[in-house]
Amino acid sequence: MLHSSAFWKNHFENNLTKQRVDWSAKPAITAQQKKDILYSLKAWQLGETSDGSHLMAAAVKYSKRVDEPEYPEAVKLFITEEQKHGNNLGKYIDLLGEKRLKKDWGDTLFRKIRYLNTSMELWTITVIIVESAAQVFYKALHDATDCALLKDICNDILIDEAHHIKFQNERMFMIFKEKNFYNKAISIGLYALLFFATIHAIWLAHGKALQAGGVNKSGFMNQMYYRFFKSMQFLHAPQPEAQNSLQFPEAGVLF
Repeated sequence: MLHSSAFWKNHFENNLTKQRVDWSAKPAITAQQKKDILYSLKAWQLGETSDGSHLMAAAVKYSKRVDEPEYPEAVKLFITEEQKHGNNLGKYIDLLGEKRLKKDWGDTLFRKIRYLNTSMELWTITVIIVESAAQVFYKALHDATDCALLKDICNDILIDEAHHIKFQNERMFMIFKEKNFYNKAISIGLYALLFFATIHAIWLAHGKALQAGGVNKSGFMNQMYYRFFKSMQFLHAPQPEAQNSLQFPEAGVLF
């Protein structure tokens, strides 16, 4: 089912009121666990702190073309949720007595690519791939330690990410359906190349933390392939018109 921008705006506004992290708990991880996850924890925290200005510019441009004025409002709230993740991860890093990263090669690379991009299509498929990787990463981070506070933070992010991917998949469907046969075929090939490059960059940077959470390279690649395949399958499935029914499950299926 497709949902309207009004639905997603209301969803994000509602979801931002949820308090799922018990900040009365204290960090409780071993020295080895900290060694295994700290770099990736800092790098993902940095990645979650983008101001989203380039994405907003693309969303505004796109919304004018399709005459959907509420879409940028939904995107702005989506960005706010991502920033919430960054704030929570940053607070956890502070509680560990560690300094937050100000620069990271992976984040710098992705930001440079994003800054050159004004296409809502490219923004959307990129976010789908990265958010899918985030699901795998934060589940691994959840499982890498017995720290109740870190598990709360990861659970909160995982709940949000499930809806984020649904939000992006629906928009990708709307963009994709306007293409003709040949453009669809070319686009799928380009999406696959972007997917392939992105997941290998993520494994290169964060394989250590993923393995600490029980995800080896083969497992990561297989999980990512499954998520990418489901998104591509969604693009080709018949969808009802956008609905406004307001339901806010804490977790659930993506499609």
